Amino acid sequence: MLRWLALASLMLFALVLTLPVLSLGGSWLQFDAAARDVLSQMAQTVLPEYALTTVVLCVSVAVGVALVGMGTASAVTLFDFPGRRVFEWALLLPLAMPAYVVAYAYTDFLQFSGPLQVGLRDAFGWRGRVFPEIRNTPGAVWVFTFTLYPYVYLLARTALTERAAQLMEAARLLGAPLSRRIREVALPLARPAVAAGVALALMETLADFGVASYFGIQTFTAGIYKAWLAMDNRSAAAQLATMLLATVALLLWLEHRAQKRMRFATLRGQRAGSSEAQPVRLRGGRAALAVLVCGLPILFGFVLPVLFMLRPLIGGWDDLPWTSFVQWSRNSVWLAGLSAALATALALALAFALRVRPSAATRGAVQLASLGYAVPGAVIVVGILLPVGWVQMVQPESSVGYWITATALGIVWAYLVRFTAVALQSVQSGYARIPGSLDDSARMLGTTGLGLAARVHWPLLKRSTAAAALLVFVDVMKELPATLVLRPFNSDTLAVVTYQLARDERLGEAALPALTLVLVGLVPVILLSRTLRQRA
Repeated sequence: MLRWLALASLMLFALVLTLPVLSLGGSWLQFDAAARDVLSQMAQTVLPEYALTTVVLCVSVAVGVALVGMGTASAVTLFDFPGRRVFEWALLLPLAMPAYVVAYAYTDFLQFSGPLQVGLRDAFGWRGRVFPEIRNTPGAVWVFTFTLYPYVYLLARTALTERAAQLMEAARLLGAPLSRRIREVALPLARPAVAAGVALALMETLADFGVASYFGIQTFTAGIYKAWLAMDNRSAAAQLATMLLATVALLLWLEHRAQKRMRFATLRGQRAGSSEAQPVRLRGGRAALAVLVCGLPILFGFVLPVLFMLRPLIGGWDDLPWTSFVQWSRNSVWLAGLSAALATALALALAFALRVRPSAATRGAVQLASLGYAVPGAVIVVGILLPVGWVQMVQPESSVGYWITATALGIVWAYLVRFTAVALQSVQSGYARIPGSLDDSARMLGTTGLGLAARVHWPLLKRSTAAAALLVFVDVMKELPATLVLRPFNSDTLAVVTYQLARDERLGEAALPALTLVLVGLVPVILLSRTLRQRA
């Protein structure tokens, strides 16, 4: 009885996590004449612009992250040159930079009134604009390319490290020149990894709101907020959210398909670092070119944005809102800590249930809980607020709207929908390293149920659980779209105030919370780089 009750509880939690997505599908049931007129008007006015801008942005970002990610992964994996060991982990640093922070940093430094153009006009007597406006689609492509390429770099590097070294050496022994080895061996091996990384980068691009809003780009995500908040039209927002969700689902399918193709047979005992399969040593101009290929992405994606944000921070140090900063930090840490604890606890429960009872119902609950990470924050917001609106239409005296929009309940719900999958993936990777024979031995000694989880699994899952909580904590700290709409009253977070101050052109004040987010984001990047070095 208790087992079935526990399973029913897990299924209920999984359904709660997928309710925002289900409510978007339910919005089509209200497709009446009024909704049809709204969609018709949107199709004649804004939808073509939203679609065209989103397609151009995604195609450009896909090309950019593929070239940068594959180029850097090939350089540090296939070749040996000065600084290679440093570049292996430094190329991950842009993962710590929220895209909207990079956008604010470049805008502050490169805009018409920024220090670069002002200095050039004063030095050479020039007038007018020296550089073109950065707040446009090409500027957004630049920002996304150099903040999201690590997705491609990480997967492509793993694929090349595990599979390319021996085959490249075999091709060399058969007389193939270096260019042919790269073209016909390394690139085909890394192609599924590149496709998976590009799909992940595009999902982040579609989920973005900060860069699109700040640059004034009319994407689907920005259109969802305009339809809901500016036009006060729930139907239009729901339809746009459904279209965006369908696009993300397609990308997710492509990513899974690419991951399945990343399977190659290897001989036992093979090691990428064996003496007969060493990287090719570069010298002279080729070594300088490799350093340039690896150094420029770090410069554009991490070093320059940090320096650009430090300038206004140091210049306005005496005027910084320290009292407010403490309050923003407290709100961010409280929401992130609560969400991380709940998401990790739910992930542990789901992973344990799947471990001890791998039935179809349990697998279904785990899959439902894993869907949320691919759903953009804007879609989650609409999916949560739609049922609230329906309830208030039926029962106007209901207080459900207050509990969802005026307390932490709504925003924590959105965080759990979005980031439980992150915790679940980390916990499941920890369970994968626990042999099943330990469970059998514990059962033979009379330890079952929660005793098995507490006395056998938990001591072996502490590191994975800590990593899961840390990842969720950092993701919640940086999350912007859902937080912007669902945060409780007088509970601004570091991400929200960074966006608001930058939108009001108060970039000097925005530098402090922005750099704080960068420092928080560095923690999982450091842990990831340490893990990669240990595997190497």
